[in-house]
Amino acid sequence: MGWIDKVDRTVGALVGSARWLVLPVALILFLQWPLRDFVRAGSREANDLGQWIFALYVSLAMTFATRERAHLAVDAIAHDYPPAVRAFIDRWGGFACVAPWACFMIWTVAPTAWRSALLLEKFSETLNPGYFLIKVAALLLAVLALIQALIDVMRQR
Repeated sequence: MGWIDKVDRTVGALVGSARWLVLPVALILFLQWPLRDFVRAGSREANDLGQWIFALYVSLAMTFATRERAHLAVDAIAHDYPPAVRAFIDRWGGFACVAPWACFMIWTVAPTAWRSALLLEKFSETLNPGYFLIKVAALLLAVLALIQALIDVMRQR
């Protein structure tokens, strides 16, 4: 097994395990209303918790969708193209579109996410901990997108 296979399996395991994050997000969304109207406490904390779990979920789910080919595919625009052209677009099109965006995001978000994580930045309205996780999740999204684009280009199909 080559190093690209190890990276691929690691990314697959990471994003595959993230599917369970949807359950706490759904539970927190469900509990906000009773917490606000009946308990009259905890709804803002639940909202903050839900925000950072959702940010983490989305950052991992985007890569999962890419790995499952659940995004727009070559076939949507190139269904009449020859198979060799479609294969080329499938292999290099995602890289050409995703890699520059991911590099730009990493370059611009990394310093902010790093500062936020060092300060353990809190939500400004509630002062609850965890706001830094939203910024870290944005960076994670870009890093995983770049890694997946590299995996797709380097993997022999």
